[in-house]
Amino acid sequence: MAVDRDTQFLVYVTRKTTMQAGQIDMKGDIALILLGSNTSSGNNLPRSFVLNGRQQLLKALGIGADIFSGLYSSPAFPAGIGPDFVNAAMAIRTTLPPADLLAILHKIEAEAERTREVRWGPRTLDLDLIGVGDAVFPDIAVQSHWRNLPAKRQGVEAPTELILPHPRMQDRAFVLVPLAQVAPDWVHPVLGQSIVQMRDALPASDLAEIRPIGDKVGV
Repeated sequence: MAVDRDTQFLVYVTRKTTMQAGQIDMKGDIALILLGSNTSSGNNLPRSFVLNGRQQLLKALGIGADIFSGLYSSPAFPAGIGPDFVNAAMAIRTTLPPADLLAILHKIEAEAERTREVRWGPRTLDLDLIGVGDAVFPDIAVQSHWRNLPAKRQGVEAPTELILPHPRMQDRAFVLVPLAQVAPDWVHPVLGQSIVQMRDALPASDLAEIRPIGDKVGV
């Protein structure tokens, strides 16, 4: 028997948190967010930026529960552009329109002194909106255009509007490995594949580069 997404999310929450079911808002779509940092600032290490970013987002949205992955170390993309990243993923329930949610993510990044001087450059905090429910923004044709953009053009061209699902999510182990912890059964509305299926389709060498951090210090 098929299990609806509300039931799936409740299972994830009760498995991953100690909050009571009454504190969990089951309204709205599942939003998938990737958090990352590879720059220190003052006393804040990348790990601190990621964990603080999570708390700031929960506070801004006024919600008390999410599903949060473990922390992972992953090479900067493209190779050699900067230090390794600390990455994590979270899944939340929200009734906000995706554009409004993205605006909140950008505000939290700015408060963490995130700059956008170099594409894919080092950053204090990166909050990427990966997907929201079954939403395809702005439409399938535009999403497919950016998803199929040749690799040589990806470094010099970037969309000026919100694209959902994130056009590169299916290609990146540092996205799919933590997402598989928080929403393994979420299905890409264009590709028709789950997070786990997309992760398992990646080369083993890509997956091996994504390493759990555990209690490692200095990150």
